[in-house]
Amino acid sequence: MVSVRDLKLSGLNAGNTWVNSTIVYTHGYGVVAAYGNQRSADGQPVFLESGIPTTGSLGTYEPRIYFGENSPPYSIVGAAAGSTPVELDYPSGTDGAQQTYTTFTGNGGPKLDNAFNKLIYALKFQSEQIFLANDVNDQSQILYDRDPVTRVQKVAPYLTLDSSAYPSVVDGRVKWIVDGYTTSADYPYSTPVGLSDAITDTETPAQPFALDKINYMRNSVKATVDAYDGSVTLYAWDTTDPILKTWQKIFPTTVKPMSDMSGQLMSHVRYPADLFKVQRHILSQYHVTDPGSFYSHDDAWTTPNDPVSPTTNTTLQPPYYLTMQVPGSKKPAFTLYSTFIPDATGTTSRNVLTGYLAVDSDAGDTNGVRSAEYGKLRLLTLPKANTVPGPGQVQAKFNADPTVSTQLNLLKQGQSKVLNGNLLTLPVGGGLLYVQPVYVQSTGETSYPLLQKVLVAFGDQIAFEDTLNKALDVLFGGSSGAQAGDTSVPTTGTTTPTTGGTTTPSTTTGNPATDAQLQALLAVAKQAIADKQAALTAGDFAAYGVADKKLSDTVASMLSLLGK
Repeated sequence: MVSVRDLKLSGLNAGNTWVNSTIVYTHGYGVVAAYGNQRSADGQPVFLESGIPTTGSLGTYEPRIYFGENSPPYSIVGAAAGSTPVELDYPSGTDGAQQTYTTFTGNGGPKLDNAFNKLIYALKFQSEQIFLANDVNDQSQILYDRDPVTRVQKVAPYLTLDSSAYPSVVDGRVKWIVDGYTTSADYPYSTPVGLSDAITDTETPAQPFALDKINYMRNSVKATVDAYDGSVTLYAWDTTDPILKTWQKIFPTTVKPMSDMSGQLMSHVRYPADLFKVQRHILSQYHVTDPGSFYSHDDAWTTPNDPVSPTTNTTLQPPYYLTMQVPGSKKPAFTLYSTFIPDATGTTSRNVLTGYLAVDSDAGDTNGVRSAEYGKLRLLTLPKANTVPGPGQVQAKFNADPTVSTQLNLLKQGQSKVLNGNLLTLPVGGGLLYVQPVYVQSTGETSYPLLQKVLVAFGDQIAFEDTLNKALDVLFGGSSGAQAGDTSVPTTGTTTPTTGGTTTPSTTTGNPATDAQLQALLAVAKQAIADKQAALTAGDFAAYGVADKKLSDTVASMLSLLGK
């Protein structure tokens, strides 16, 4: 989990003067990163990069964020050599200083080194201070158009851009990565799609596009925006795209070949969510291969509404990025997935799962080698004979369960708020496992959510425990093999002994042949418990389900031998 610490000028309150908001507070500072599969004993994230100034596992990099998604409309930066810095870095310092200041040294915007430039920008931003203020000098630069998506759009107006830019630390710099698409409405024999409608969900609001009704879309360009100086770099990701080839003839020097990507950048590039949303929209109709069924829409699908939407529950559930092993793949991979339920316009509108779509989203490694699996779509079609509840059903059952309701009421004591996290769906063994974190937030002014409970559901069974480990134990009736010293698992409460320790209990029946079989089965059970723990640590729930089934089958065989 990665986030940029951006600048929030509204926090200045009474101190929000022109000098402060334009000359002093000019940039954010640093990156914050936390493990996605760990939590502390009290529910806080386990950080791998945090603090001001930043420290952690990401190494040394330029931490200043002059170009971000929440940067001010404009800032004036830079100063003559030897002058005292006035741009605030962060509110602490060395040798007793209360603040640390810096001076921008990049090339991020036009210089205000003459009266004409000052007048032009004073008119553009409706501020006479740009022309009159003594703080504006011959070395000053004015930074604007600072949102990463906007910045790429200015450089490449012929591209349709993904609605979300994401940050990474690449080669000692913070880089925003933006996906660019070539689109058209004139591709022969193709179904048109409303791009804005297809990508709108609880995480992406509706937005206008210059060309909204499209029937051709390719992720032809990967772009980066340097968070320090705003420099934009375009890479040709799809070198076979004829539209991009045409634009490259018009602008021959603007797009670099993919081979120019560094290994670090390649390792951070992911499959774009907006393209995936359009693909799932098309697949909801075109997974059908029988002409009669296609015409009658009796097997049409749709994306379920987000069951935890804070609004009227009519907004689609977004796809989620997870590291998991999808059936048909050889190992766990960084994956983007979405689910399907029957379309309400078809013959049935039940909230049951009909399909599960996943795409390998890991573009390549640090050696710059592009993954052969990147972009591979896998569709799991659920058999109609088996009813698997959809996200809405699972959420409703969770909310109505009396045991869960009792625990939630206890969590709400003292006017605390209970917040449901994303309801995730993962393939496990022969079924689908639901996982949902539950957070508690106090009513204090500086409060923030803390992870306190985890819901898991498999078929008709649900479990609601303090940790994922415990919830899986209750759900599958076994032990996940979590160690008492694991800081992410509270050690309070009752524990159940298992056969997963360093010694194996002796079991005898008086029959040497049977005893030998039991000892062999005990060894199998011990290995299955170890496999479950390894799968849980790796976040591989498919392997976890396989190991759990192996353990259950082995225990059943042992009981059969003992005549119980």
